[in-house]
Amino acid sequence: MPGKPFFKQKKVSEFQEKVLEIRRVTRVVAGGKRFSFRATVVLGDRKGRVGVGVAKGMDVAGSIEKAKRAAERAMLTVPLKEGRTIPHDVDAKYSAAKVRLKPAVQGHGLIAGGSVRAVLEVAGVKDISAKILGRTTNKLTNALATIEALKKLMTVK
Repeated sequence: MPGKPFFKQKKVSEFQEKVLEIRRVTRVVAGGKRFSFRATVVLGDRKGRVGVGVAKGMDVAGSIEKAKRAAERAMLTVPLKEGRTIPHDVDAKYSAAKVRLKPAVQGHGLIAGGSVRAVLEVAGVKDISAKILGRTTNKLTNALATIEALKKLMTVK
């Protein structure tokens, strides 16, 4: 219809997002320093799909949007036992980060800390014991170590 403004319909995502960290990074150029932002985002549907995305942008909102798109591209499906826990124990290492995930009985809850908890929460894992074994406190490497551990899981047969 002529005269009516056109509004672009924003697509509602089925994924839940958690921003793990936002860092201000600096690039030194001839005229001085250029600042940009690096965002680390965890995306999941709470039904077994999860992804971690990292992106840089000139502002915080732009870097978060780019990180969300990167997380959607890096999505993986976690085999959940009875839709609540993982099928078996698993250890994984990514860079300096080490993570151990152990399945737990129903009602145990999500026992995990830091970025491991964020990844498992948006993945939809409800009963698990997890431990960060490495000495690094870097949220990104701990989240990626958790993703590596989830990749190692075998399906229940």
